[in-house]
Amino acid sequence: MTGQIEVVCGVNFRNRIKKFFLVSILGSPLLFTPLVAKTYYVSTSGSDSATGTIDHPLLTIPKAYALAVAGDTIFVRGGTYSISTTISLSKSGTSANRYYLWSYPGERAVLDCTSMAVSSSNRGIKLSGSYWYIKGFDVRKAGDNGMNVSGSNNTIEFCSFSENADTGLQLGGGASNNQVINCDSFFNVDPSQGNADGFSPKLDVGTGNYFYGCRSWQNSDDGWDGYLRPRPSITITTTLENCWSFMNGYLKSGSASTGNGNGFKMGGSDSANLEHNFILKRCLSFGNRVKGFDENNNRGSMTLYNCTGYQNGTNYSIPGPIDSGRTAKVVNCVALGSYGTLGSFVTQITDSWLSPFTVSTTDFVSVDTTGVRGSRNADGSLPNVSFMHLATGSDLVNAGTDVGLPYIGSAPDLGAFESNVGAGVETRDHAPQNFRLDQNFPNPFNPSTTITFAVNDEGPATLKVFNVLGEDVADLFQDVAFPGRTYRAGFIAKRLPSGVYWYVLNSNGKTSVGKMMLLK
Repeated sequence: MTGQIEVVCGVNFRNRIKKFFLVSILGSPLLFTPLVAKTYYVSTSGSDSATGTIDHPLLTIPKAYALAVAGDTIFVRGGTYSISTTISLSKSGTSANRYYLWSYPGERAVLDCTSMAVSSSNRGIKLSGSYWYIKGFDVRKAGDNGMNVSGSNNTIEFCSFSENADTGLQLGGGASNNQVINCDSFFNVDPSQGNADGFSPKLDVGTGNYFYGCRSWQNSDDGWDGYLRPRPSITITTTLENCWSFMNGYLKSGSASTGNGNGFKMGGSDSANLEHNFILKRCLSFGNRVKGFDENNNRGSMTLYNCTGYQNGTNYSIPGPIDSGRTAKVVNCVALGSYGTLGSFVTQITDSWLSPFTVSTTDFVSVDTTGVRGSRNADGSLPNVSFMHLATGSDLVNAGTDVGLPYIGSAPDLGAFESNVGAGVETRDHAPQNFRLDQNFPNPFNPSTTITFAVNDEGPATLKVFNVLGEDVADLFQDVAFPGRTYRAGFIAKRLPSGVYWYVLNSNGKTSVGKMMLLK
């Protein structure tokens, strides 16, 4: 059983001696030295000859980019920006000093690339740099990808990519350890209709890329495509969690495309039968023209935990073969209708098509898709819908196998949504089981914000806030923390000046650092 602990802490702001200090982040020392991160503002009413302050904003992102150094933030005010040439981001930050490119809080910046010709060089955003945090943009009608990522250790959050002339968001060129959080990709279509996916960690992509809470729909080819080319020198692993893929293989008009039309294409290659280790957790695939979950001749390992398929041409298709030493596992998964084709080598445990289960529409609160394309919540999380959630009395409730995902009740439910049937509490699908420090929300903030974190081992934990001079300005948590719980710490900064602050989580020899901004 997972839980949630709340801690609310105001700042007891005391005079402190300025100091430098050394902390360990993932085994590497990080020296906090005095620095003053700058903030640049961009507005549709700005000028590139301006200073870039909130009262005198710049006009273009490239101008702000030219001025920014690692640790700086670029805020783009809401409105539509006509983009005729690719926005190229090649500078790299560090884990301690990222580049921040955000839509201004509460506003959305639309990057309209309508004037771009269809060409493989005409991406909306080309991110070859590393340690960027990009948040809150809508990129539409680029001549190729809405965003193309070849850098590593980047975070792309709460963005959308639509009506681009190739894949909405593509990762390649060795891109590794990127996080794509709460993003949408839809209505992307290329001239041949056979290349434009929603999200593509494919071709020469690197390893360790992670998608969480993303949606992909009505792209001319696939929702997700893990197709590789050429043979990589390392094992490539991609993880998707709590993602939805639907109606791919159809155009915006609703007519069928000539593309592949799969929801989650887990790998494949031209002729070399390459390995792409694909992990899917609590993913939902429905209404895709051809296949919901597709092996596509992938020779790597494929792991599907608590996934749901409904009304795809074929729900699950893993016919094999796979390479020696690789595994395929389908556990706690649901199919409403025929499940499809799974080779004898696929380990199947407590899936809805196995004895003693029977599945019908009565197992679900609703099979009506209304709302699945709806607006996201204020924090960027997926909309709250009842579609494919388990109903009271379903024999799929509390019937699964523990695979390490959080659950409520005596055992995990089957399918993508953990129910709260009979539990009297609300589930948190994203409750982490591993050591994790989340981005504070809201950010920027004034005067209060919330920080959530989790640990993977029981033991003493501390969560502290420091200013850019390394001064400890708040102790938010100092207690024993337990795995399987999400801790929420409230930070109230009424007596602190505007600026950048760091929050540092320490637990059992592990350290993680986040950056937040107080704007008054």
